[in-house]
Amino acid sequence: MKITTVRRINQLFFFALFVWFCIVATVGNKFWQIRNWPINWILQFDPLVALGTIVSTRKFYGPLHCALGVVILTIIFGRFFCGWICPFGAIHQFVGYIGNRGKKVAEKIRLNIYRKAQCVKYLILVFFLGMAAFPSLASSLQTGLLDPIPLLTRSFQLVLLPIFDRGAYLTSVNARYYEFGWLIFAVFATAVLLNLVIPRFYCRFICPLGAFLGIISRFSIWRIGKTKSECINCKICEKACEGGCEPSGNIKIAECVLCFNCRDDCKHDLIAYQTVPSLAGETQVDVSRRGVVLSFVSGVVAAPAIRLSGKVASNWYTGVVRPPGALAEPEFLKRCLKCGQCMRVCPTNVIQPAGIEGGLEGLWSPILNNRIGSSGCQLNCVACGQVCPTSAIRPITLDEKHGLGEFASAGPIKLGTAFVDQGRCLPWSMDKPCIVCQENCPVSPKAIFTKDVFTTVRDGVVSIKQITGSTIEIERGIPADKFRTGDYYVLFEDGSRCKISSNTATSVGISEGKVPASAGKIEIQVRLQKPCVDIEKCIGCGVCEHECPVSGKRAIRVTAEGETRSKDRRLLL
Repeated sequence: MKITTVRRINQLFFFALFVWFCIVATVGNKFWQIRNWPINWILQFDPLVALGTIVSTRKFYGPLHCALGVVILTIIFGRFFCGWICPFGAIHQFVGYIGNRGKKVAEKIRLNIYRKAQCVKYLILVFFLGMAAFPSLASSLQTGLLDPIPLLTRSFQLVLLPIFDRGAYLTSVNARYYEFGWLIFAVFATAVLLNLVIPRFYCRFICPLGAFLGIISRFSIWRIGKTKSECINCKICEKACEGGCEPSGNIKIAECVLCFNCRDDCKHDLIAYQTVPSLAGETQVDVSRRGVVLSFVSGVVAAPAIRLSGKVASNWYTGVVRPPGALAEPEFLKRCLKCGQCMRVCPTNVIQPAGIEGGLEGLWSPILNNRIGSSGCQLNCVACGQVCPTSAIRPITLDEKHGLGEFASAGPIKLGTAFVDQGRCLPWSMDKPCIVCQENCPVSPKAIFTKDVFTTVRDGVVSIKQITGSTIEIERGIPADKFRTGDYYVLFEDGSRCKISSNTATSVGISEGKVPASAGKIEIQVRLQKPCVDIEKCIGCGVCEHECPVSGKRAIRVTAEGETRSKDRRLLL
């Protein structure tokens, strides 16, 4: 069997494994739902994930030790991850193959020549590492924006799976919605479609992981190269070169993705996978020292520059409510890969990719949007922290979330605080009965309580014609059947009050209370239970906001004030 065939089988296996991990990132009890499946396995094998978190946090996160194995194997075998394992690379290779079908050999060779712009990915890598390396609290991990594994994970979890599962509901019980899904899809589609212009465009010009592995592969023991310096210079070996590494001449080992196409295509058996340098010579990638320095300095400067708005300091945006277990914002931004795993596993679809409302560096990081999905953050769910590959959302137990047992002294984890907008609340501003938020508050004792107020309805003062038993006939017509819900009362002149059980256009029926013997007028009143929030008990779960019947901007909304993770974001100064 040809080695290229073995590579394709390997690529297909890892791509299928990646898709399977995306599918099983679903809360449930079926075999294809989350049941100790290692859904972060490929993310944890990503060396750039490990390197980025090490640089940004100055710590090594244990589960990322698998990435060290990839680094060691790259030193031995070369840039095998890109050509044999990376699922995004498999997509690029397949689309590039489709785009090149039918083209003449000369055109294929022209498309696969080495271009100086291939050094751009190294500058992108250095820029991101510069942002992560900034000292103190301003360091920011942004590699996940373009790192192919988090990028592909985000695209599959938040866009492709929800699209293909619409109507089938194999991976969720309801349709899934994600804000800025169009932008995530646009980045993914652009990266894939650029292969129709130049094969493996993303891998050659943009991929920071490829750049990192390329730097390591310069020192690899095994490498592609010529066994003889003589060559007729037919360049057939370059017609399917995936890395654009010029195997026909002075090969650029850092760009070789070990596709082995050159070895198969050479009709003279001059190319081999060997432990000695190519006899035709090897050259390094043309990256200027000045470009590296400028990229690193730019990254170092960019980290504090994007925080000049104060979004991580005193000007923090109250709408950025993080999931339970999220680290304090500066530490959170040092770890979050924007991979979308927490959003995908959330059973209620409340965790959403952020825009730039909390700052540019928070793009696609997880926040809670209580209007989307089937509910707010469920009281007995801690799934998001269990799947975060870098513990930007740390794994917590239900006891810790509820503030029970050994966590009783700390109290429950607060995501924020709910506030009633009295200008939009039905009982507060529109004299309409509603206690939906109070009924759905999941904590015990409830964080939402009500204040009873009796208010005379508009045009509710009417004269009495006569009283017969429990029926009061009135002189002026009123809307039939409007006041029989149990929330409406009759107020008599002596101050007594009776509940209305029924009404016609000209009469009112009384069910509770004693009707005075004589009365001239009555007032039809509504009993309003006006909701109020006990900020000591509210945990900011957002269930009340989700269930609020006021469409659009809810009448009760959760903000990040009072969140447990940040002591400087207390509600009261």
